[in-house]
Amino acid sequence: MNNTSSFGHATNAGRNLPLNNTCGMRCNRTSVSCIVPPHILRRLIEKGAKNLSQDAFRTLLTTAGLRGERSVRAAVAFAAAPAHGRRTISDCRQGRRLESARIVRTEDGAPSADPAVNRAFDFLGKTRDFYKEVLNRDSIDDRGMRLNGYVHYGNHFQNAFWDGLQMVFGDGDGELFDDFTKSLDVVAHELAHGVTEHTANLAYHNQSGALNESLSDVFGSLVKQWSLNQNASEADWLIGAELFTPSRPGDALRSMKAPGTAYDNDLIGKDPQPDHMDRFDALPDTEDDDFGGVHINSGIPNKAFYLTAIKIGGVAWQAPGQIWYESLKASSTDTQFQEFADTTFSKAGLLFGAGKLEQEAVAEAWREVGIRVAGAPRAARTGVSSARPAWPVSASGADLGLGEAVPDWSARIEALGAELQRVSREVAALRAHA
Repeated sequence: MNNTSSFGHATNAGRNLPLNNTCGMRCNRTSVSCIVPPHILRRLIEKGAKNLSQDAFRTLLTTAGLRGERSVRAAVAFAAAPAHGRRTISDCRQGRRLESARIVRTEDGAPSADPAVNRAFDFLGKTRDFYKEVLNRDSIDDRGMRLNGYVHYGNHFQNAFWDGLQMVFGDGDGELFDDFTKSLDVVAHELAHGVTEHTANLAYHNQSGALNESLSDVFGSLVKQWSLNQNASEADWLIGAELFTPSRPGDALRSMKAPGTAYDNDLIGKDPQPDHMDRFDALPDTEDDDFGGVHINSGIPNKAFYLTAIKIGGVAWQAPGQIWYESLKASSTDTQFQEFADTTFSKAGLLFGAGKLEQEAVAEAWREVGIRVAGAPRAARTGVSSARPAWPVSASGADLGLGEAVPDWSARIEALGAELQRVSREVAALRAHA
């Protein structure tokens, strides 16, 4: 086997490949974000039939090679002129050298005879339009970044990925994975990695990496729901249902509604995602272990978003989506689950009012996955209600015999302190880049 990456550079098959550490640490700017978790591909290598095992090995090998080149190629994106999300689709013709791909459709061109080309073009456009119309964001970087897509990448390539500059689609193997252009939420998931990179730039390991993956699932699902005009209760909350095991209906890569239930079969085993902090999988921060299980532990914040959307009701891209988007923009490279949960609670109060349904729903959702939000009133910790919130009663207030609940000022001060810490971090980050 020719152990080369998509750009012809030698790789180290069978070993942990070092990351290109241009920022002095393992961080999101040096990662290639793929939709298929490595634990699925490794399971195929070990348990799959010969053809699937070979396809999975080539897919993992290519991804590792790309990761080392990622930071160099991403730098080109910063030199590109704003284009308001103009799309260009190129055909790799089963090759693995993007520079050899042929442009087959542009923003001003006619539809292609190739369905994969048209799907990629349309789904890039729907994702772009979602960010513009729902979140008032001008493409991935909010500065009009071009959307370049490459289809028919590699031979039986079992993945799709965003590399900081473009979206690349494999054709799948036809047995476990179908053509990766067939899933809108997969396309939107990968592009959301670009949004995260240009906002919080969440480090791609441990909790920050799992949060990175979760946010891509969140916005991937929201783009699909918005496109279909579905409310939260109508949506399937599945990621990759259209392309995963095409001969087996009803499964997907992940389930936001019920993490750990997306799939269960003899070929790749059972979905390992947890849905509660009690089941958080503290995997080693190595490439073999998906940098601390970023595709696995993302099930916890995924479930929190699903619960928030269901508790608020209506369409999820409005209040829940706005809360998560503003929280993403307020986050930083090393934001952890607890800090992000606290930020969503704070943002819900700022956007929709303290103690209102939206803020109570956020607090209750995080509580149900094992994270207590700092400053949340007890009403939100015991059940969501749209009635007037009852702030925790202090002992002194009860002793005074007051009929109205007296606010527990310590809880409010705790919430204010968390918000001040976040603002301080943002100011420090701005000073560091000044």
